[in-house]
Amino acid sequence: MSSPTVQTAAGQLEVGDGRTGKQYQIPIVDESIDAIHLRNIKTSEDDFGLMSFDPGFTNTAACRSAITYIDGDRGILQYRGYPIENIAGHLDFMTVSWLVLHGEVPSKAQRDEWESTLTSQCQLPQEVVDALERLPRGAYPMAMLAAGFAMLGAVYPDARKNKTEDERWVHARRLIAQVPAIAALAMRHFNGKPYPALDPSLGYVGSFLASAFGDTPNPVLRDALDLLFVLHADHEQNCGTHAVRGVASAESDPYLSLSAGVGALSGPLHGGANEAVLRMLREIGSVDRVPEYVENVKAGKYRLMGFGHRVYKNYDPRARVIKQAAERVFEVTGVNPLLKIALELERIALADDYFIKRKLYPNVDFYSGLIYEAMGFPVEMFPVLFAVARTTGWVAQWLEFELDADKKIARPRQIYTGPLNRTLPN
Repeated sequence: MSSPTVQTAAGQLEVGDGRTGKQYQIPIVDESIDAIHLRNIKTSEDDFGLMSFDPGFTNTAACRSAITYIDGDRGILQYRGYPIENIAGHLDFMTVSWLVLHGEVPSKAQRDEWESTLTSQCQLPQEVVDALERLPRGAYPMAMLAAGFAMLGAVYPDARKNKTEDERWVHARRLIAQVPAIAALAMRHFNGKPYPALDPSLGYVGSFLASAFGDTPNPVLRDALDLLFVLHADHEQNCGTHAVRGVASAESDPYLSLSAGVGALSGPLHGGANEAVLRMLREIGSVDRVPEYVENVKAGKYRLMGFGHRVYKNYDPRARVIKQAAERVFEVTGVNPLLKIALELERIALADDYFIKRKLYPNVDFYSGLIYEAMGFPVEMFPVLFAVARTTGWVAQWLEFELDADKKIARPRQIYTGPLNRTLPN
């Protein structure tokens, strides 16, 4: 039985089904087709029709969004149409947070009012602090962050009220304002130390660092973390964002929706990838062992962590910025001894046809872990830092989803592979 043949035409996709000889015209909108049209392609009236099979959603658009644009083949990342290269180092995180949420660069007055609004709401409800501090010492910080988001939904009586714009913005401000406090508490608890409340006078990033480490932050390190927050603010429909939108599609409250995003981000294939890079660099151990490690990667014995990306088939534009930021951080903290190994690994890999042909370039995780470690964060906190920044993107995605006229509850189909019409044994 022959397979359907497909060819494109202006404004429509013409499909010839080799099984039946029938022709179908499917409208093309935004360089995509509505998958429901495939249901019309069937061999008989009793036939269910075709479905698309796309594990991992490698070529399936689940929404329309105006927040973040990515062209992975060309290494392009833009927030609201602004290239990340123009944003990073020029706009601070509070400015970028406003931009991601509102779609425009704020005036200085708007930016300052935004930070003031957030820091004025930064303190956690005491019920949340008490509940999180009852967890065992050394509790995994990402689990504490997920629990913290969920607890906010339990503490605030208006958590499930999100039908009006004003109601939604109450939650939006609250989530972005309080995620640094949950993160700082999680780190202090993980290290077995008491949690000091945030000091609003130190600003959004500075107050987080002061609470996490119990000391006024070095301005160079504060600015470096601010830059990393900018780079992590949003990244289109990745696993964590998909989880947030998926849970929100059931009309769950935003606190539980973002808790789901934290769960997705905790995985080593998502937010925990930079920890894997550090483990790899420690395993290599020295610069002179880099060539041997690279050969073992090519032989299939090891994986090259921090190289390659699900979307980017070019140099991750965020990685270039982070590499430059690392130099400023190490001037304060001293050079991480793993940096020389990382630089040599990058040099060899970028000159090797094996990696070039496979489009394996350094991604955002390759250098970020080195910076976090130099700043004094335990590796268990790396994905938490990612989540603090990404909360802005998740909130923006949630707000956009709530206004989407096409939104439906997320409910993928399946291809059933089990038995049918079985008879129970006597």
